[in-house]
Amino acid sequence: MENTLFDQANAAADLIRSRTTLRPEIALVLGSGLGAFAESVQEPTAIPFAEIPGFPQSTAIGHSGRLIIGTIAGIPVAVMQGRVHPYEGYSAQQVAFPVRVLGRLGIRKLILTNAAGGIRSDLHVGQLVLISDHINFMGINPAIGSNDDRFGLRFFDMSDAYSSRLRQLAQAAAKAEGSALAEGVYIAVLGPSFETPAEIRAFRTLGADLVGMSTVLETIAARHMGIEVLGLSCVTNMAAGIQGKPLDQYETLEVGRRVEAKFTSLLTRLIPQLASEQNQ
Repeated sequence: MENTLFDQANAAADLIRSRTTLRPEIALVLGSGLGAFAESVQEPTAIPFAEIPGFPQSTAIGHSGRLIIGTIAGIPVAVMQGRVHPYEGYSAQQVAFPVRVLGRLGIRKLILTNAAGGIRSDLHVGQLVLISDHINFMGINPAIGSNDDRFGLRFFDMSDAYSSRLRQLAQAAAKAEGSALAEGVYIAVLGPSFETPAEIRAFRTLGADLVGMSTVLETIAARHMGIEVLGLSCVTNMAAGIQGKPLDQYETLEVGRRVEAKFTSLLTRLIPQLASEQNQ
């Protein structure tokens, strides 16, 4: 009997359920330099990716590779402390597999976070930016191949890929924190090399405000399954050619550490609002 992707996702979800009595409907994926948020999870059950059937293993710097099930402000959550990327040698389907598992686990809202380079001139290093839309410049898509209708329709809508309603809730949470969130379009590239100044100029012409090497494949898989997505970027550097200095991967981690308190405070306030809205 064929072991389909759907079966594999179910098997992984079953393993996770066997480790905890919590049944979260909200999940977070923590990007480069932002993994420390996982330390604020209460009643945590930590499961290394290596123990989850079919889960790809994180090799990127700043990605711990653990799934943590616990609570934030009393709300059950699933937190991925790290992710995988195509530049690590994984296919689009492998990159999206953890999102498939989260969907089979019962997740209905997914917060995707990442470190990004700032393209738009009014953005600054250390700023948190809501993703309003994306441009998939990777040239790959996790929905390519035979479609399993148990995940979702063959052709599915992406016109509100990053939920406008969830962005409004995030803006309200930021306002309550005494700040405001900019919004922008995120363009995803394969990496691992940083972009050239000419590429950044081209991306600006295309309408991109942020650039990175993750997130969009996860968003596509989530929307295929009917999961609502909220995207949040931390601007960890200005993109190539903007400030006239070389880019450094370690700057990403350092900036992430600097915004840790603000990032954690915002999400701790936002998650109960997402849960409350979900129950209405």
